[in-house]
Amino acid sequence: MAQQERAIRTRRTILEAAAAVFDERGYEAATIGEILARAGVTKGALYFHFPSKQSLAEGLLTEQFSLLHLAPRVCKLQELVDLGLLTAYRMRRDPVVSAAARLSLYGEMSAHLGSRVIAEWIGATEKILAEAKERGELLPHIDPAESARTFSAAWTGVQFYSHALAQRSDLEERIVALFAHLLPAVAVPAVLRSLVISTERAQEVGAESARLAQEAAALEEAPAAAAG
Repeated sequence: MAQQERAIRTRRTILEAAAAVFDERGYEAATIGEILARAGVTKGALYFHFPSKQSLAEGLLTEQFSLLHLAPRVCKLQELVDLGLLTAYRMRRDPVVSAAARLSLYGEMSAHLGSRVIAEWIGATEKILAEAKERGELLPHIDPAESARTFSAAWTGVQFYSHALAQRSDLEERIVALFAHLLPAVAVPAVLRSLVISTERAQEVGAESARLAQEAAALEEAPAAAAG
């Protein structure tokens, strides 16, 4: 195995181990020793990629965006729905996405990094809504920037409630209900009728995302393997 490919896999293993520990115990209670034991790597290998516990948390918050693979949609409001459903789907199944949510909303790291993560989510949502408006999918009076803040805040609130009340077991259902309530306020009727908003859709985009992630990982590792 080429050295670069091994480094990529080691980094991914460390992030997944850190995500599991942060998600189970929280940032403050998690220790580097626990993460090392979970990852099965040496302290030197961990510190080569992440020089501190904080840098591990920062790496997880960045990594979550690369895990939410989604092909562009012709209908941008469908893309917004699919991104929301995919995030809910992965949050229940992927420790990296789950831990990133916990780090950005609770405890010490939320004060340090939460505002950055929130700003990134608002920015991504605003971009999709702006493209939707350009394509005539939004009602004329809708401001993409204001709507992005509202959608993002509502999504976060639903996720928070689902975590507190049901340990996220109903998260996809709650996000489906959220879109069913909010989209009629912004979408033109013809587009609204065409949108697919369901828990089955969450499973479909989850499978699509997993396939795209595998393809991206293969492309990432191919140059390293060739060089070796």
